[in-house]
Amino acid sequence: MSTLPFPAKAEGDIELLERLAAARARLLEQVGKRIVGQRDVLDGILTALLSGGHALLVGVPGLAKTMMVSSVAEALHLKFSRIQFTPDLMPSDITGTEVIEEDKTTGGRAFRFVPGPLFGNIVLADEINRTPPKTQAALLQAMQEHAVTVASQTYRLAEPFFVLATQNPIEQEGTYPLPEAQLDRFMFELHVEYPSAEEEEQIVEWTTGEAVTALKPVLTGDELLELMGLVRRVPAPKVVVQAAVTLARMTRPTDALAPEGVREYVAWGAGPRASQFLVLGAKARAAMDGRPMADLEDLDAVVLSVLRHRIVVNFHAEAAGKKADDIVREVTEAARRA
Repeated sequence: MSTLPFPAKAEGDIELLERLAAARARLLEQVGKRIVGQRDVLDGILTALLSGGHALLVGVPGLAKTMMVSSVAEALHLKFSRIQFTPDLMPSDITGTEVIEEDKTTGGRAFRFVPGPLFGNIVLADEINRTPPKTQAALLQAMQEHAVTVASQTYRLAEPFFVLATQNPIEQEGTYPLPEAQLDRFMFELHVEYPSAEEEEQIVEWTTGEAVTALKPVLTGDELLELMGLVRRVPAPKVVVQAAVTLARMTRPTDALAPEGVREYVAWGAGPRASQFLVLGAKARAAMDGRPMADLEDLDAVVLSVLRHRIVVNFHAEAAGKKADDIVREVTEAARRA
């Protein structure tokens, strides 16, 4: 493996790359003891974690989205918190609240902050679209700044910190669509599909028996932070950066680069955060493979997950049956032809 792409001061990065590639294989092996298939989704989750980003998992009930997230947290030996989002959930239910505490020695009273479930390393926001915007908004500061503010006091969250949210796409009654500002905080939107017939047979066999499989930790929080730093140091050639920026700009209907389909069917396109996540995702994919430099194939691997939830289609698209995924594929094809 060539060491040329890394600067001389980062000679140990080559060894770290090898460790990361081996850790990825061990992680998939451990999670595979509970989760059948879903390799692309698991790779997407790991890519987001190594990039320091959050991920939104979209799929119908019963596809093991919750178990997938909890299994990844267990295999990474990270503190796991699960929040079941409901219509009556309040912001203080997730951020924490202040309680009055009495000192039995002096009789004095003082406020003490009791942390909520957001104070974890991996936070599962289960069915995130089932809670009102007021509570959804409580996640924004945590996702962006890794901190929460309660009663004018700001509390830092422990690192590493990730939000992995789930969403059911088929039920609309009693749900509150995520605002675009919050969707933009998610690095990836990952779609969890139905298993194949063979996979489903294996799932049924595993889940109707007595055995409960324990997972062995693959990485600690400190080791994960070290590998996240490595991903940042992986070089992205100018051609990859330019391709990422071009893809993001092509989704904007007012941009000169936008193809005809985008001008006709898109109301709003992806912002600059999409370009950043495209490059970070490409770097993470390269590092997970043990390669010291990101390339255009790495970019292709993350483009759909990064862009699909950042494109707002108009009523012309809805009438024509066009979805955001269709637009992303058209943009990707147009970029390749350009």
